[in-house]
Amino acid sequence: MTTRDADRGEKRLHATVLVSPNRERRRDRKLRKAAARARMAEDRDARRAQARRKSVGLAAEKRSTVTLPSGGEPGPATLRTPGRLRLPRHQDTSATLAGAYPFLAEGGLGSEGVFVGQDLYSGSSFVYDPWILYARGVITAPNVVLAGIVGSGKSCLAKSLYARSIPFGRRVYVPGDPKGEHTAVAEAVGGRAIALGHGMANRLNPLDEGHRPTGLDDAQWASQIASRRRDLVGALAETVLDRRLTPLEHTAVDIAIDHTVRTADVPVLPMVVDRILSPDRGDNHDGRLAEDGRLVGHALRRLVAGDLAGLFDGPSTVTFDPTLPMISLDLSRVTENATLISVLMTCASAWMESALLDPTGGQRWVVYDEAWRLMSHPALLRRMDAHWRLARHYGIANMLIFHKLTDLDNVGDHGSAMRALASSLLANAETRIVYRQESDQLGATSAALGLTGTEQSLIPTLGTGQGLWRIKHRSFVVQHQLHPAELELFDTTGRMTGRSSSERDGGPSS
Repeated sequence: MTTRDADRGEKRLHATVLVSPNRERRRDRKLRKAAARARMAEDRDARRAQARRKSVGLAAEKRSTVTLPSGGEPGPATLRTPGRLRLPRHQDTSATLAGAYPFLAEGGLGSEGVFVGQDLYSGSSFVYDPWILYARGVITAPNVVLAGIVGSGKSCLAKSLYARSIPFGRRVYVPGDPKGEHTAVAEAVGGRAIALGHGMANRLNPLDEGHRPTGLDDAQWASQIASRRRDLVGALAETVLDRRLTPLEHTAVDIAIDHTVRTADVPVLPMVVDRILSPDRGDNHDGRLAEDGRLVGHALRRLVAGDLAGLFDGPSTVTFDPTLPMISLDLSRVTENATLISVLMTCASAWMESALLDPTGGQRWVVYDEAWRLMSHPALLRRMDAHWRLARHYGIANMLIFHKLTDLDNVGDHGSAMRALASSLLANAETRIVYRQESDQLGATSAALGLTGTEQSLIPTLGTGQGLWRIKHRSFVVQHQLHPAELELFDTTGRMTGRSSSERDGGPSS
């Protein structure tokens, strides 16, 4: 009998006994078995002959077929490698491998705005402008937070951002420059740096009217001046006292300011202090007003006759001109006194607010450098928070510069109102720029900004001028680029490198 081999698709012969006689003779059995062996041998020989013929045919076909050598044809145009291409095996998730093809990169923010440098992932130019991005709906908050260790290049980035924005019609306000490094930039762009300090002739009168916005009648302007004077003198007293004023102290300050404004052509702070400590009899009808304002009066007296005297005890010798392209308040001569810095910043913020309220003032950068110093004062922190929340209303973009994001944790106690205000500054900034950070800061930085594992591991490897830009939910790694003239102007390493300001500016030291 024959059966078909299922694997090879061919017939095979099998010999077996289905029915045998009950008493078969031995000779007959031998003959039957011999016949079966002969039949099996014939079938085997036939299959071998068939396989031999097939093999000979395949060999002949192979000999007649022309094939390329294993190394490829000789010659320079063959485009073949001398060996086999061997790639290592790699296993990953489908979500990750989906980005391997077709090798896409971030498209960038467009070409409209201020040139910053090169996008290190796509190789294209990187351009940034908060007002343009807000108009396009990319961001909803124009504020910027910039963090980086010393020497990472964050100061150069901040200066180039606002300096390159000036040709686009933007203006720049620096309400407090503790190191004085923005003074040269302000003078170079046609602005002004107001330097205040002990032993200088400059005076700053907190009771100045300030810049008058357009569109206000006399009654509205008078009401705004009175409100700003009360807020400013109260903020100065709170800064010196390091606490909030009581209602009785507010009343003593208000009465003293009103009396001073009514009786003096140019009201100054010493007059207000005298009225608080020695109120007029008409105002002090019950004889208790002097007692109510005694602590406030002595706190403000520090600004006109105490250890903080010399800056606020007369009419202003400097003016805040909001039409200039840039104005900076140079506090480098008072860096040793934290209270005095806070007082000067509070006055500068009041000056700035009068200009920000002008609807024709245009779009402006407000730069807070060395923010860790400024946020430690409650009155100043509240003013900063108000400016950040009203940034869209004012048409401004605030820039907060500090060394590391954990500086926010040093503001106030855990769970305090000051800590909440400091954290809200980060929450109201949709542009976060992180330059190189120390390894012990990576966890806090990643948690504050919501960085991925790849972004977190990237931060310690960033070089000078390289930063991770987080703009809402998009990330960029950007190499900041400077013109040689900008590098000379923005240089902050002159003392460490032994280069004086005259060598950098090409003239005598100012």
